Amino acid sequence: MTTPFDQSVKAVRDGADPFVEAAGLYDRLTADERLGLLDGDVPFWQGMADMMQVGYNSAPYVHGAVERLGIPGTRFVDGPRGCVSGHGTAFPVSMARGATWDVDLEERVGEAIGTEVRAVGGNFFGGVCINLPRHPAWGRIQETYGEDTCILGEMGAALTRGIQRYAMACAKHYALNSMENKRFQVDVTIDDASLHEQYLAHFKRVADEGVAAIMSAYNSVNGQWAGQNRKLLTEVLRDQWGWDGITVSDFIWGLRDAATSLNNGLDLEEPFAQQRAEHLGRQLDSGETSWEMVRRAGLRLLAAQLRSYALREDVPEDDSLLATEAHRALAREAAVRAMTLLKNEAVDGDPILPLSSRLDTIAVIGRLATAENMGDSGSSMVHPPSHVTPVDGIRSACPNARILLVEDDDPQAAARAASQADVAIVVAGFDKHDEGEWVGGDTMHDPVLFNLFPPLPEGAQAPTGEANAVMTAGYGGDRSRLTLREVDEEIIRAVAAANPCTVVALVGAGPIMMENWRHEAPAIVMMWYAGMEGGHALADILLGRANPSGRLPFSIPTSEAHLPDFDRDWTTVTYDRWHGQRLLDRLGVEAAFPLGWGLSYTRYRLEAAEIAASTGMGAERVLTVRARVANTGARDGIQVVQVYGRGGTHADETQLLGFATVAVPAGRTAEVDVPVRLTQLGAWDPLVKRIALADGPVELDVCFHAHDAEAITLSA
Repeated sequence: MTTPFDQSVKAVRDGADPFVEAAGLYDRLTADERLGLLDGDVPFWQGMADMMQVGYNSAPYVHGAVERLGIPGTRFVDGPRGCVSGHGTAFPVSMARGATWDVDLEERVGEAIGTEVRAVGGNFFGGVCINLPRHPAWGRIQETYGEDTCILGEMGAALTRGIQRYAMACAKHYALNSMENKRFQVDVTIDDASLHEQYLAHFKRVADEGVAAIMSAYNSVNGQWAGQNRKLLTEVLRDQWGWDGITVSDFIWGLRDAATSLNNGLDLEEPFAQQRAEHLGRQLDSGETSWEMVRRAGLRLLAAQLRSYALREDVPEDDSLLATEAHRALAREAAVRAMTLLKNEAVDGDPILPLSSRLDTIAVIGRLATAENMGDSGSSMVHPPSHVTPVDGIRSACPNARILLVEDDDPQAAARAASQADVAIVVAGFDKHDEGEWVGGDTMHDPVLFNLFPPLPEGAQAPTGEANAVMTAGYGGDRSRLTLREVDEEIIRAVAAANPCTVVALVGAGPIMMENWRHEAPAIVMMWYAGMEGGHALADILLGRANPSGRLPFSIPTSEAHLPDFDRDWTTVTYDRWHGQRLLDRLGVEAAFPLGWGLSYTRYRLEAAEIAASTGMGAERVLTVRARVANTGARDGIQVVQVYGRGGTHADETQLLGFATVAVPAGRTAEVDVPVRLTQLGAWDPLVKRIALADGPVELDVCFHAHDAEAITLSA
């Protein structure tokens, strides 16, 4: 039977204005149905019991469904590692995918995730995470793409394009969310210039791409909680950017007052019937908010659904579409492309990597060699039907080799195994206990946060379950150290001393300080949290079945003194524009590994570069830089051409402006066009309330990493 919502979808598909059709639907709703659009459909304590006892997001969270009119509501499935509901494909974490620097690959990942979201009955993907990690200790750094607003914007836009062929995409966490342990308490202060130029630019890029929704952050910005921050939610998104999507809260603790959040521009409280269900009716009666505000949010929510349903491709609700062979292959491809070769010294005249496939004995060392370690256990955790550990992948790739496995934290045992092997592979790094989303006892017992919950039904008790025990104990959070554990460093040094053919495979998401051991390790691979096929991908790289093409989406300093100040217990902090590679440049210090760094099993040369096209004016100007890359080695490969620039108000800074990947066969050359946006060279103009680019010369460095000595410099 065709419903009123179906009829409106058809009208939008035929060219009608989604907001006009939304108004027609809204006018047919009762008062209770109109209020019901603005929060989750499941009563709070019922939803909490399900989360504690069954699991987080085991099925889509539904908001604002009206069955009698066929209105589906938003049906939320989390990410960004994949489809959290059901048993979907666990892709490498976003930071790993950022290391591919490949927007086409990320768009394909988005298509796969979008398909799986629909397969479990979802229509809304809450996993386009584009927060800028001011400091590498941030616990959820694995969920974002890199340190630079250019990478964040372009990769977030690519994921959005892929997802929105099938479902609504939601960018998060807006804004200045880069501290985990005190995310519910911290107030971040920032000046307008730094805010717009560094911390909002990538959100604008994704908004301009047409993202359906933006999720607010938990933290406070300049004294006002992000979930009810008028400047962010209304003045910036609506008035300055002209964006007409929907704003949604982060879960459970995402707003502090129902009426204030609605008045200031938050459309939807997620994921349950909570503060708005408890207080909004009374606040309407008292005049603290108005039905006009309810209508404004309701129309946006209905229009977003209509727009998505009018454009999306058909996908059946079918669990057999989860973790298909094609999606597993894509997860492996993404993991291979992400692996970043940081160092590869010669032993007996040849680089250690790639390894020979005819090895007799391989020592595989480290507690993480056998770990199911695909990332943290927070809201981004995917539940794939299988996973491949590093040692699994090596065994599969080398079935005739003897594997000497040392899992214990025992440097002497590791050295003995290494001395008996042709090659030693040390797998070291972090896991869900070291970093990730934090909800601990301090959260569950904080009276301010607990008071955001509605009263328990009479005679009921607060739900308990496995998740409750985990939350009470707490783990993850911001990293307490940027180095490996001391015993890991001891193992690496002992193994390298025992066997000159030592490879260190690093598991993690952000910069890892390596100064205590990197000069003793002849080969280092950043393998990231590599997803369900990560072990196979690692073996593909180590054995040369694939040529490394990953490039660091951040810089790694030689000293923590070269990073911004950070204390994970701060409840107030001021952000400025200085972090990452640009902070190193300002300090005049070299990185251990600069932004964009990565080695290969072949050799590349940048033969030529030119500005092939230019469109737009001022800060909206977009150049096309055409580069010709030669592969002078014996292996086919993929190179990343990066364009950095100087000019405008910040002419003394070198900033990433664009990038593109190019496949180059061995002994051949290939051309690639790199889109270069000059916005990042501009400065915030408070009079016109936008980024403006001052007149004057612009200098571009076309290269393979930041401060590449072989760069070709162009003038624009």
